[in-house]
Amino acid sequence: MQLNKYLAYCGVASRRAAVEPIKAGKVRVNGRIVYEPAFRITLGEDEVLFKGKRLAAPKTFRYVLLNKPASTMTTMEDDRERKTVIDLLPPGPRIFPVGRLDYDTEGALLLTNDGDLAYRLAHPRYQVSKIYRAWVRGVVTQETIERLHKGVRLIGGPKVSGDAKIVGQKEDKKTRVEIKIHEGRKHQVKRMLKAVGHPVSKLERVIFAGLTVKTMPRGSSRELTRAEVSKLYKAVGLKQSSGNKE
Repeated sequence: MQLNKYLAYCGVASRRAAVEPIKAGKVRVNGRIVYEPAFRITLGEDEVLFKGKRLAAPKTFRYVLLNKPASTMTTMEDDRERKTVIDLLPPGPRIFPVGRLDYDTEGALLLTNDGDLAYRLAHPRYQVSKIYRAWVRGVVTQETIERLHKGVRLIGGPKVSGDAKIVGQKEDKKTRVEIKIHEGRKHQVKRMLKAVGHPVSKLERVIFAGLTVKTMPRGSSRELTRAEVSKLYKAVGLKQSSGNKE
């Protein structure tokens, strides 16, 4: 198994996010620092240390849906001692966020220690849907909605698109827009709406991969059901074994 995949399997971070600490020299295999994420290890034989602590594969996987509040970091820890999403969870096996929500963005965030599933859910190749609702400045027209659907060029980035609709309006020239995307580039929704002349003042992700936080109070979390986990596996084309149905 590749080293970065093993770190994800042990719940350190997603496979992609595990690359950084490996290259930074924070991982040792059999006492030797390894800087190559693709370095292959043998389960049950090689000893892997992360920041000096021995890693062990989880006995069971854990899947938690969090309704993230604003002013919360989507990280395991923060060097400025700001509140993180991990601080909001009940005690249990170590899990990590799947993807990222900005500090000021609220809503659906999945956390797990299932590295393979997390990797696919976060990868653009698997076209996992995400639905956001945003309050934006100005009066959004149907013409603008069509532009978002056809695709807009991000400043300093590629052309992206999303299924959008108007869901609310305020007298002070603010519009509430719902937008569904599948890629999930950094700050994508904010950048898309800014590109069409409507900067975001408040953003919430209401659905991630079919999981909704509609009935959950802000800051609350819950474990996924087996049926929900099975649907996630099916959505990204993974086969679910009897050992990872917990």
